[in-house]
Amino acid sequence: MERVVRGSAVQPGPGDPRARHQHAARASELLGVRGVDVDWGDQLVRVERKGSQAEQWLPSSPESFIWLRLYQSEGPPLDPQEPLWWTLRRRDHGEGLDYQPLNYEALRAVFRRANALLGTNWSMHDLRYTAALRMARDKRLTLRDVQTILGHAHLSTTADIYLVEEEEQVIARVQEYLADREERAKHPAPPTAVATGYEASDLAVLFGGGQA
Repeated sequence: MERVVRGSAVQPGPGDPRARHQHAARASELLGVRGVDVDWGDQLVRVERKGSQAEQWLPSSPESFIWLRLYQSEGPPLDPQEPLWWTLRRRDHGEGLDYQPLNYEALRAVFRRANALLGTNWSMHDLRYTAALRMARDKRLTLRDVQTILGHAHLSTTADIYLVEEEEQVIARVQEYLADREERAKHPAPPTAVATGYEASDLAVLFGGGQA
């Protein structure tokens, strides 16, 4: 990721991997964010989901908000209702450069410059995929959590794409399971003490494992 950042030679923005891979939003969703869609206090970003057009707040990391503040300090004053992302481009009429809303083609140009310099082939979708894969492999997050952040309509879509298991990891987990089962067989748990007033033989008949 850092190689792409250094190779892009641009201000922090929606193409900055340090910010983009934090919340896995689609490129088109990020480009539609306005100033009013940033909640600095709770560190949330509101996007309009592709397909459903539903608005959704996405959490992001403190680091991504630091880069966003640095990005804003380099640009013109931002109206809350205007797009969050801007770029310097040649004027349609006259000479020199002018700030214009960043569009998808301009964002792709950032990656083309970085890829040409680094000899890589990164895209905005690669960053979304990386973020999603990291979340899917984190034991603290459920697949439902990942689906919500990605904006997938169906859980099966998230599972089919991002539940990718490396063979070595599967083997390691199964070996751990087998070793644990063997250890428990060698050292069975002690029988549960019977509460006062009950006969162990009566409970064995009642719940199974004993003779009437």
